[in-house]
Amino acid sequence: MDSALTQALLNQLQATKEGVWLALAMTGGEVDRARAHERMRSIEHLGDTERARVVAQLEHALITPIDREDLFRLSRAIDDVLDALRDFVRESCLYRVSRQVQFVPLLDQLLVGVEALEGAVRALAARAPAVAHDALEAKKAGGAVRRMYQYEIARIFSGELSAEAMKERELVRRLEIAGMAIANAADAAADGAMKR
Repeated sequence: MDSALTQALLNQLQATKEGVWLALAMTGGEVDRARAHERMRSIEHLGDTERARVVAQLEHALITPIDREDLFRLSRAIDDVLDALRDFVRESCLYRVSRQVQFVPLLDQLLVGVEALEGAVRALAARAPAVAHDALEAKKAGGAVRRMYQYEIARIFSGELSAEAMKERELVRRLEIAGMAIANAADAAADGAMKR
């Protein structure tokens, strides 16, 4: 059961990572917004399928690598990251903000956080110190996103409060929500490892 749960969580994180890569490709102009919106639907569906696998495994597992509640929290927080990315891509398509380069540093930090969570999940079954280390790295990435969000809000509010500025504010808020979800996932992994 350890390996089935771990694999389902890793698959969920892989879908989330694909969501970050897609958002980066969209903000970099490599993928147009409408196509990104369509692709994000299938990525998010894949993430939901993997989340359902995690929940099903939890229902039937006799032994889990960490406490069931912490595994559930971890999976839910990963799902929240992907949901926030979905909203970011959808709203970017709807709002058509002319300049997107300001979102790249936040997305880069989200990728760092997701990759750190992957390390923590891989270490769940055997190495509690590695879980704590990788969870801390994910938590730092989530904190970095929050700080970047604050600087972006300060930049937006220092200029004219136009419709374009308010659209940017909404989009950067989506990325901050994803960063908070990464921090929540890191807490769930660290809590579970600590209890064990």
